[in-house]
Formats: sequence, C-alpha cells, structure tokens
Amino acid sequence: QLGVRLGDSYKTSDWTVENASYFRAIRIEKMMMSLMLSLIIGVAAFNIVASLVMVVTDKTTDIAVLRTLGMGPAGVVRVFFVQGAVIGWAGVLVGVLLGIVLAINVPVIVPFLEQTLGFQIMPGDVYYVTQIPSELESADVLTISIAAFLLTSLATLYPARRAAHINPAMALRYE
Repeated sequence: QLGVRLGDSYKTSDWTVENASYFRAIRIEKMMMSLMLSLIIGVAAFNIVASLVMVVTDKTTDIAVLRTLGMGPAGVVRVFFVQGAVIGWAGVLVGVLLGIVLAINVPVIVPFLEQTLGFQIMPGDVYYVTQIPSELESADVLTISIAAFLLTSLATLYPARRAAHINPAMALRYE
C-alpha cells in the first residue's frame, strides 16, 4: 500500500519477504522445540504408567482385601486414578511454574551462565543473534499445560483399570 502511495520515485519492500529465511528458521525451531517438549511429556507419562503399574503389582494383596471387603472395581479405579493424577498434576504445576520463571529470567540467567562457565553461549561471530530471545506466550503456556494435564491423566487409566481387574481370590491364594 505504501509503495502505491509513494509511486515509482521510491523503492519499497516488505521486510518479512526480505527476511523470509529467518522467519522459516524460527518457525522450524519452534516446531522442533514443540517436538522435544512433546517427547519429554511422553516420557513423563510413561514414567507415571510404569510407576503405577509397579504400585499395582506391589499392592495386589491390599487391592484384593479391599475388593473382598466390598470395594467395587470403580472404587479401585478411582483410588489409583486419583493417586496418579495428583502425581502428574503436581509435576505439571511445578514444571509450568519453573518454566515461566526461567523464561522470564533468561536475560539474567544466560549472562550468569556465561560468566560462570567462562564461554559465550551465543558468540556474535558464529550466530546472527547474540542473545537468546525469550517471549512468554500465554497461549503456548496454556496449550502445553492442558496437553500435559490430559496426558498425565490418561496415563493413569491403564494402571487403574489393571488394578480394578485383579481377581481377589487369585491374589489372596498364596497369602
């Protein structure tokens, strides 16, 4: 629009077009960061599943006693779901809070690390950018938090259902 108003006497250009390669690089970096974050959340969810399966295996006798005393399968699912969800949600809450604090303090943390470790993290002769930009996007934080909450909640369902299907007679057979 500005080029049309100014006419042929001035040359105008769109800075987003001229720097398109930088914007593509930033977009690719954001996608890779999202992929790495997804992998980290997936590993955390797998750890929740593995630890709850071990708890179910360890507590088989206790589950059988509760079932023989009248607790139904839904009650057992509820107990293990709540246990796993509390662990997962606490981890997500701590992770989100630490992430926010670190993201806000990147301009302070990076120089401290450079001084402590004795080298520049982003040397100007190697990289186009000499500092690590950090912009906290509330939409990204919310999306990541919700995804992590859902994944950790879903991760508790398998061990909880496994605990609910323990046969009390078989579990107490050798006790």
